[in-house]
Amino acid sequence: MTPTPVSSALCATGLRKSFGDNVVLDGIDLDIGEGSVFSLLGPNGAGKTTAVRIFSTLLSPDGGQVRIGGFDLVRQPDLVRSLIGVTGQFSVVDNLLTGAENLRLMADLRHLGRGDGQRRVTELLERFDLTDAADKPLSTYSGGMRRRLDLAMTLVGEPRVIFLDEPTTGLDPRSRLTMWEIVRELASAGVTILLTTQNLDEADQLADRIAVLDQGRIVAEGTPAELKSRIPGGHVRLQFAGPDLLRSAAGLLPAASPDRDQMVLQVPANGTVDSLRVLLDELHEARIAVERLSIHTPDLDDVFLAVTGSHVAGQPDEALTPQGAAQR
Repeated sequence: MTPTPVSSALCATGLRKSFGDNVVLDGIDLDIGEGSVFSLLGPNGAGKTTAVRIFSTLLSPDGGQVRIGGFDLVRQPDLVRSLIGVTGQFSVVDNLLTGAENLRLMADLRHLGRGDGQRRVTELLERFDLTDAADKPLSTYSGGMRRRLDLAMTLVGEPRVIFLDEPTTGLDPRSRLTMWEIVRELASAGVTILLTTQNLDEADQLADRIAVLDQGRIVAEGTPAELKSRIPGGHVRLQFAGPDLLRSAAGLLPAASPDRDQMVLQVPANGTVDSLRVLLDELHEARIAVERLSIHTPDLDDVFLAVTGSHVAGQPDEALTPQGAAQR
């Protein structure tokens, strides 16, 4: 049966999962559009990995419904598996093989046939800039090359939905940017990506939408900009040349907080252009010269801390196991 395109790549309704008395997923709802990057964030133990293992058919849900590519996860698991790929946090490439041999092995497992398999291997080696290293043992590969190969292996079967867990853990800044660009290219080509990461800047850079999962429930969802706009704490930082100017500005703006040691005034603001224009007009009319200005808005760290209570951002999440990730 040929998969039929649908507008929602993944739709979960009332998804529940418990292990004994421990409720891990407590009725979560998700609707992820095709060709988008959706990031699932949350502290350690929030349920992210459990959700991904269910979506990738490695665990059965206790309740609710999940449809991937329009197919029911429980009743049509084989059709769901034909649409998905999983790239876990830890590489599952075979260190005894070359890059090309790893890809050919995956092509064989996908039953592509010799000709089609070789064409797919060649295409992926070129796409991930691994052609020159294709016949070299994996012991010579850098961390970035291994992660690119791992993702290339996921793409051998041309999945429409990819579950991508901590894709840049341990990578240097250049390799991280390369991986981000690959993710953007995949989404532009219509592939849907569910990204789980503890790197909040990564989620901010890549995700079209973000859901924050805490204690088994979705506690916040929206675009990165929408989530950050809900958190108070935005301000404009004004620096002055001397104490007289600082004192005058503080008198004009009673809600502001002065720092007399640094000659800085911190003015609460929502970050909009109109509010900034009003502030500068007030200072101009009062003939108060500002030496330097900077705008500070809440980031995803602020959002994470605000909506997950006492949990600490940046704790490592339970990773997809190599055995689970291998079931691509």
